[in-house]
Amino acid sequence: MNRRDALLRMTNGFGAIGLAQLLQAESASLAPKSPHFAPKAKQVIFLFLNGGPSQVDTFDPKPSLAKYHGQPMPGDYKAAKQERGTVMRSPFAFKKYGQSGLEVSELFAKTAAAHADDLCVIRSMHTDLPAHQQAMMQMNSGRVIPGFPSWGAWTTYGLGSENRNLPGFIALCAGVPDVGPQLWSSSFLPAAYQGTYVPADESDPEKMIQHIRDRSGNAADQKRRVELWQKLNKMELAARGGDAQLEGRIQSMEIAYRMQSEALEAFDIAKESAETRARYGADQHENEEMHIKSATRDGDFARGCLVARRLIERGVRAVQVYAGNDKPWDSHHDILVHRRLARQADQPIAALLSDLKTSGLLKETIVIIGGEFGRRPWTEVAGRINVQNGRNHNNEGFTTVLAGGGFKGGYAHGATDEFGYQSVEKKVHVHDMHATVLHQLGLEHTRLTYPYSGRNFRLTDVAGNVVKDLLA
Repeated sequence: MNRRDALLRMTNGFGAIGLAQLLQAESASLAPKSPHFAPKAKQVIFLFLNGGPSQVDTFDPKPSLAKYHGQPMPGDYKAAKQERGTVMRSPFAFKKYGQSGLEVSELFAKTAAAHADDLCVIRSMHTDLPAHQQAMMQMNSGRVIPGFPSWGAWTTYGLGSENRNLPGFIALCAGVPDVGPQLWSSSFLPAAYQGTYVPADESDPEKMIQHIRDRSGNAADQKRRVELWQKLNKMELAARGGDAQLEGRIQSMEIAYRMQSEALEAFDIAKESAETRARYGADQHENEEMHIKSATRDGDFARGCLVARRLIERGVRAVQVYAGNDKPWDSHHDILVHRRLARQADQPIAALLSDLKTSGLLKETIVIIGGEFGRRPWTEVAGRINVQNGRNHNNEGFTTVLAGGGFKGGYAHGATDEFGYQSVEKKVHVHDMHATVLHQLGLEHTRLTYPYSGRNFRLTDVAGNVVKDLLA
């Protein structure tokens, strides 16, 4: 006799009544849900530059790097002494943009020129560990270890989705990012909130989502088959007295069936005009540096951004676009590789923000731009071969950019030290950023919990504060 049978048979079945209430409370439904309070935003796009872009070469200018270029790091920086690197100035020019005068490097010139006054730049981010896997998991799930739900799963758990014919959370990547499916996992949350992975290196929606089209050619027969397994599944669910995992699988299968009516159109960027695809750079396929580890084709990230916009327009709650396979922004050997990476990212980010702003969706869509951590301000030497002008990982101070969704535009929040290494003013931890994003969605992060293994879990663990200075 298992525990469920015991509850059904003992004490006249009163235990089963409590179980039924619990299962109903945690019912895995993607139907829209009411937030805790009036939201400023409804949807999220996370543009994840996996590998770790350098803050001092993008959104955090540091004149002291030029002053001390080629010299050992001044001050008591133990990491710099251990790595024996020297201060390296940024090879990229910074410029002030917009009415706000926000300083951004030439790497993101198109985004800054069009949207400097829409950007909320957090220059004082920090996270717990400088290793890719742990930092990526923490940025995505709030934890440095696997086994916890991703931010997108928590978001759809709290709010559901506006489109019942598409998944509530979709992850797009040309290839698979370091760590992989754990980054969009629902873990112990019901399976309906799991992120759906879709490869972004294809432009044909039938290749992006395999087996999406019914090959039988008889829609009526397929509908009858679906109705039959729906009845069988619901009979099994009733026999079990409720099962959140089975219910989640049933809903996933139902979504898969309904996706046939909408997914092919939603993922088909050929429906966009040639001018629109050109603005994103989505028709590019070449990359003259494919020999570089983790290199992605020009246009892959752009296609992801364009698909993300189309999904948000159709009511998908959360979309994440990864820069590419593995960790392409991990520029250990030569920071000049950032130029190629930024060329792949800057144009589509600018186009995405422009389209969202023109349609009015930017007001209710939070766009997050950033990686798992930043880079150190000195050259990397220790343990590396053929290093030219590379920078190592830096979790103690880096930049994350937000736009839309009620965030303050044309604003730089906090600061790192004079070299851009450690966050020293108005520090923002990953938990704080998650709490603030959830707040803008109308969710109180301490109330967005799920009972599992004897305690209530949440995205922000036992920490996190809403950073009100970021809010308009």
